[in-house]
Amino acid sequence: MPEKFQLPKLTFWKGMFVVIALGGLYATIVRFAQGLGASTNLTDEFPWGIWVGFDVLCGVMLAAGGFTLTATVYIFNLERFRPIVRPTVLTAFLGYSLVVVALLFDLGRSYRIWHPLVMWNPRSVLFEVGWCVSLYTTVLALEFAPVVFERLQLEKPRRILRGISIPLVIAGVMLSTLHQSSLGSLYLIVPQKMHPFWYSPLLPVFFFLSAIAVGLAMTIFESSMTSKHLGKQLELPLLRELGRILAVVLLVYTVLRTQDLYHRGALKLVLQPGYETWLFLLEVLLGLAAPIVLLLIPRVRHTAGGLYLAAVLTLLGFITNRLNVSTTGMETSAGMHYLPKWTELAVTASIIAVGFAAFALAAKYLPIFPEHGGAETAARPAASGPSFARKEEERALVGR
Repeated sequence: MPEKFQLPKLTFWKGMFVVIALGGLYATIVRFAQGLGASTNLTDEFPWGIWVGFDVLCGVMLAAGGFTLTATVYIFNLERFRPIVRPTVLTAFLGYSLVVVALLFDLGRSYRIWHPLVMWNPRSVLFEVGWCVSLYTTVLALEFAPVVFERLQLEKPRRILRGISIPLVIAGVMLSTLHQSSLGSLYLIVPQKMHPFWYSPLLPVFFFLSAIAVGLAMTIFESSMTSKHLGKQLELPLLRELGRILAVVLLVYTVLRTQDLYHRGALKLVLQPGYETWLFLLEVLLGLAAPIVLLLIPRVRHTAGGLYLAAVLTLLGFITNRLNVSTTGMETSAGMHYLPKWTELAVTASIIAVGFAAFALAAKYLPIFPEHGGAETAARPAASGPSFARKEEERALVGR
């Protein structure tokens, strides 16, 4: 007799996904049926809101682990990081794909999103960002395609793409370097409109460094989440090393940012109470001070929980920074406070939910994570002695 059909088990998170998706669907209908005026709180004085500040600026930043880790493995030949490459490239590919989706919502005439590809304006920073994002999304698709071919057992196209992997990685690193920094260049044209806490001639440098830091933090975060919810895991020694590198990047960023604030005379503004001051201090505390302190304590850095906490704080801190640059820093000059409409939030929440769901499905059905612990497991010594016990303890910590 044929097996009885069973509905998928409804869990809390699946229920939340359905609710968020339905809200996003309704907001999408409002956006494309009635326009930006009915679906957002944007105005002529404040034309860029959460769909640019979070969905685009933060989305591109959160996907930055792709170029960071692929360069580490393929260009600098640090093979011990290879087990991290596939999930990181998947995160980057999903991130950039969803950034394109977010742009479709924000553009007044979204059906013209392809125009920059044929109507060139090389003097425009947005033109350069548009081309780089389009090309890098294509590169990420080609970098991730071998995983799909492996699952489908299509060896010939997989072998072809593996043969051009180095040129693809080099192209990806160049494109990412260009547009990660150029997103900061977008705001160089508004020195009189942005608060001194966030306007700086070094904005392109800060955006690039923050992308590297967030890429590393996102890799640690996704490792912890997939370990907890999907039963997948990466080796703890790799995450520890990423934690050390993250601490160095955060320290470099902190030194440059502090010097920039001091030389521009903006550091003394911290003593002036106000809306911008509190948000500036929040981003410094979350993204710099707290994770640096945690990562410089060996006892914290050597545990999966400590690394996860430092990664989450880093992500929250730099998300706050990007929102401050794109929103908070512009409110005083605009003479208004921007508060997103619920439909704007619904679209953003649904895009995030789709990203998490797509990653979970890919991790479940595609060979994203190495089997049996990856490359390090293959080189594991015999199951005896203190070194093996230490390895098992580390594996248990990641799995918590």
